[in-house]
Amino acid sequence: MDSHPKGRLVRLIMAGCVLGLGASMVLAQSAPSAASTAKTGTSPSRMDVFLGYSYLAPHGTVTTPMGGGTTFSDSYSSINYGAIGSFAYYFNRYVGGQVEYANHPDGQNDGAQDFGLGLIFRYPMEGMTPFAHALAGAVRLGGPNVPNFIGHPYTWGPALTVGGGMDYDLPFMNNRFSLRLIQADFQYYHADFGPEPGVGGRANVNAARLSTGLVMHFGSLVPPPPVAYSCTANPDSVFPGEPVTVTCTPANLNPKKNTTYSWSGSQGLTVSGTSATTTIDTASLQPGDYTVTGHVTQGPKAGQSADASAHFTVKQFEPPTVSCTANPIVVQPNGTATITATGVSPQNRQLTYSYSASAGSISGTSNTATLSTSGAPAGDITVTCNVQDDKGQTASSTTTVTVQAPPPPPQPPAPTPEQVRLEKRLALRSVFFPTNAPPPAHPDRGLLESQQQTLTSLATDFKSYLDMKPNATITLTGHADIRASAAYNQALTERRVDIVKQFLVQQGIPESAINTQAEGKEQQLSRDEVKSLVDQSPDLTNTEKAKMDRNLTRIYLAQNRRVDITLNNTGQQSVKLYPFNAADAETLLSERAPAARRKAAAKKH
Repeated sequence: MDSHPKGRLVRLIMAGCVLGLGASMVLAQSAPSAASTAKTGTSPSRMDVFLGYSYLAPHGTVTTPMGGGTTFSDSYSSINYGAIGSFAYYFNRYVGGQVEYANHPDGQNDGAQDFGLGLIFRYPMEGMTPFAHALAGAVRLGGPNVPNFIGHPYTWGPALTVGGGMDYDLPFMNNRFSLRLIQADFQYYHADFGPEPGVGGRANVNAARLSTGLVMHFGSLVPPPPVAYSCTANPDSVFPGEPVTVTCTPANLNPKKNTTYSWSGSQGLTVSGTSATTTIDTASLQPGDYTVTGHVTQGPKAGQSADASAHFTVKQFEPPTVSCTANPIVVQPNGTATITATGVSPQNRQLTYSYSASAGSISGTSNTATLSTSGAPAGDITVTCNVQDDKGQTASSTTTVTVQAPPPPPQPPAPTPEQVRLEKRLALRSVFFPTNAPPPAHPDRGLLESQQQTLTSLATDFKSYLDMKPNATITLTGHADIRASAAYNQALTERRVDIVKQFLVQQGIPESAINTQAEGKEQQLSRDEVKSLVDQSPDLTNTEKAKMDRNLTRIYLAQNRRVDITLNNTGQQSVKLYPFNAADAETLLSERAPAARRKAAAKKH
């Protein structure tokens, strides 16, 4: 037993303080070199509350004075159960102040209740935190095995605690809770029960205390860093029309908060986008320097938003130039010329060529093209050479090609008097047919005698004309009245032109000089046209013309049952005068086929 307990207490308190200060220095010195093992992604807590189970193993005796100058000594026994709690407030990442209370009751009245106040030192690591502390306080200590009937079995005295332990973070609890794997402390108690014989005495106790339990964390020691933002433009120098992509990189964002992005620009530049990247169309921008500012925010408080800018330059763009030449510059009609375009881009950009001409046609997509003057009139043709670079900038140039006037065509020989006489005699007349003639069953019948005489006269004159104009041809065009179907009338007009052709061939006209065309019900004469032809007929008197007007419907139908004849080399066409004075005119005018008329006459007799 120490003969100077107060001096021993002082030495123990000093030893605890030295141990705590030494631990703080060791932790502070080792912090920079161990930065790689410090906690990342979360901030150390500002306050910790510890609640747990505690085991106390005291070692010491109480020496009690007895009557007659004798003393009685007794030792403390271990206390297997107890509760402990503490509150720590940290001034920085490593050092804080701590208040602790522990209660170790015992049925034999040698229990201990102590509380302490002091410093705590920690070193946060990834997943765990070792700590050390040094506390000074008081203890309410009971004497070992002092009976309850003695009036003061407990007394207060000073207490000193030095120790440390290890906390293990519980990640599934969002790092708000830790398990204190162990807290091991050395404690020194001193208690004076007084000088009363048989009851008083002094106790000096060295105790070992082991604890475990749950640590709760509150607050954040280090405030979250402010939101940071940085932006870059790529590329930072462009020609008009080239896109610029601005990309911003945020930092220190809270993943639990909503993030909003927005943009603005200088010099009237319109920038849109709702993400950290935007693309700028520079096609309408003037050359110069531009600034794009990106904004990011997670809330209205300070440090929850940030701005950053990026700069780019729109360079002055030089359009291409082009020159245009032609070879040859003078061509004959329907000739060709080679057009050469020489384009130059100051920025050596890819060039595309195109051409146009005021007359003729031009083809080519490279720096050469071919001009064709086919169909172009005599005179100057303006050729335009166009060039365009890959940014849409254009340039044009022109050249001229002259098309010479063609020589005058050779003059045909003057017609002979005989040719003039024959052309006058070839006063062609149309050939008319009765209704439904020729019939389908007899395609070789239906050409009346008066019409055969017309064709015979025509054949005689045309054969003489062929002696002077061997290449002359005639065209036979067949027509029908409006009755019957289109298909029937088409076949009918084909039979009509065919019978006229065969008759002319029999008269000695070469078949190769005769062309045929069947119109069916197409291109018919109107009633007004037929009336005009009747009024102009030189073969009718006024009285006859008046009579014909009263029978205009019959004449209208008969006038369209005909074959017209055209002298092709002169364009002379047959006149469509109806043969009113022909002996068989009534047959031609009849609205019924000749066979039908004969059957009707037989019935009358």
